[in-house]
Amino acid sequence: MPDIPIPGAPAPQPPPVEEPTEPVPTPGPKPDQSGPQVRTPTGVQAHEDQQVNAQQGEWLTTSGGVRLRETDKSLKAGERGPTLLQDHHLREKITHFDHERIPERVVHARGAGAHGTFKAYGGAETVTSAGFLAEGRETPVFVRFSTVLGSRGSADTVRDTRGFATKFYTEEGNFDLVGNNIPVFFIQDGIKFPDVIHAGKPHPDREIPQAQSAHDTFWDFVSLHTEAQHHTMWNMSDRGLSRSYRMMEGFGVHTFRLVNAAGETSLAKFHWKPKLGVHGLLWEEAQMLGGFDPDFHRRDLADAIETGAYPEWELGIQVFPDTPEQTYAGIDLLDPTKIVPEEIAPV
Repeated sequence: MPDIPIPGAPAPQPPPVEEPTEPVPTPGPKPDQSGPQVRTPTGVQAHEDQQVNAQQGEWLTTSGGVRLRETDKSLKAGERGPTLLQDHHLREKITHFDHERIPERVVHARGAGAHGTFKAYGGAETVTSAGFLAEGRETPVFVRFSTVLGSRGSADTVRDTRGFATKFYTEEGNFDLVGNNIPVFFIQDGIKFPDVIHAGKPHPDREIPQAQSAHDTFWDFVSLHTEAQHHTMWNMSDRGLSRSYRMMEGFGVHTFRLVNAAGETSLAKFHWKPKLGVHGLLWEEAQMLGGFDPDFHRRDLADAIETGAYPEWELGIQVFPDTPEQTYAGIDLLDPTKIVPEEIAPV
């Protein structure tokens, strides 16, 4: 049998039984401490021979770069004395610990992500001069999947709209494509976004239901705000109970104006199509999984990547000519809140 490294192994070499008395070089990285990105998790530029998930140097240092020989024992007054406040490393270490919690997001707090590579077919060159969409161009990406309404500790399999956000690290700068797994949205004007989220969140007096979109205040909103009803029908279908992040479509929320090399413009929407197809859970399955394994979706994504069953999507664009004639019932596709004058609306 080949010597296959076990992901999550404690260390590349076992620690000695005897307590060390002299500083020793830091052991090398574990086999699974590698990644596709060219930067470390803290944003430091990585060298070609540097593992991005491993320690960034031979020695531990303070935040100011001063080398540390001891990080396991506090400075004390004598062998049995109290801990001394002049131990600057202790205070720095505890301060970092106290501040390392990230404030929870208002929406999309519960999620999971993965790094990957986007390779363009070149089919968009007629409508845009964006370099990362040129034929054969490979671009590092990071994708984050999420639910909308639940807190960070909520279950993955609740009925909810799901986020599908991609960051492209292009040679021309970062491009963020923010999307959901449903092609239409609850609202037309962003000023209504706080309202729909407040309606979907738990009731303020009881803080329930958690991570569920189908409840009284939500029904009040969508029944009185009729433009939300199209999205609601999607949300109450199997699309609201995705089987896996790997089997989920993504739709860019915004309408973009694309410009080609000739300066011609088009309106476009972006669509992600999963190679595994689109699949949902039955309501009973979602209920059981929420109890058996609240981390079902993030576990499924991590396990698939670890075993080499890498998820894949194809990116397509839905294109509309950017002309006054291309309107529907007097609505400007780039700004649905603006009504086009009757004289240029289609007959």
